[in-house]
Amino acid sequence: MNGIIHNCSHPNDSDAHYRISEENIFLDIFNYIDHLFTKIKPKQMFFMAVDGVAPRAKMNQQRCRRFRTAKDAANAVRKAESKGDKLPDEEPFDSNCITPGTEFMAKLSLQLEYFINKKVSEDANWRGVKIVLSGHEVPGEGEHKIMEYIRHAKAQSDYNPNVRHCLYGLDADLIMLGLISHDPHFALLREEVTFGPSSKKKKNGLVLYFRERVSCWQYQ
Repeated sequence: MNGIIHNCSHPNDSDAHYRISEENIFLDIFNYIDHLFTKIKPKQMFFMAVDGVAPRAKMNQQRCRRFRTAKDAANAVRKAESKGDKLPDEEPFDSNCITPGTEFMAKLSLQLEYFINKKVSEDANWRGVKIVLSGHEVPGEGEHKIMEYIRHAKAQSDYNPNVRHCLYGLDADLIMLGLISHDPHFALLREEVTFGPSSKKKKNGLVLYFRERVSCWQYQ
């Protein structure tokens, strides 16, 4: 879920002119979740996991990222002002608030609950699927919370070994998590991310990586 939140709230580059409201961020997140649901077409369960409090080993890395993000944003503003650019009067969205325990994440959790209830009550495709939301208040990174659920399900006596899993996310460790699950039908869904001048010419699209009873990942 955090990949969706970041993509819907701010661009990859430090654009001092970019402004977006929280309401528009929530709407973009809802639209993208619905887009992924339509692409995946889950039959049994749709698990949405937001990153909670990270393990201690990763906290220092997250702290460095946030300091660097704040520094890059300040440098972008100074660079724009030195060029004489007129910046919008609205305050820019601070991506550092996408972290457990912030007011923004608390609002997002409430909005996600409302969105799920609305889709289940109005959309027939959502009604027959078990929807699970693990918010920022649940400790652990999103992908590890999902894998923990899969391991728990595999330990049950009525587990179907031929069930198909589709995991969405941009983190590279999803590849290893999918491999060590040892499930014969495990797919990764992610965007094709491009950087530099080519990123403006080519629109990002969803890419499916899958494994079918072999220990390798293929491109479709």
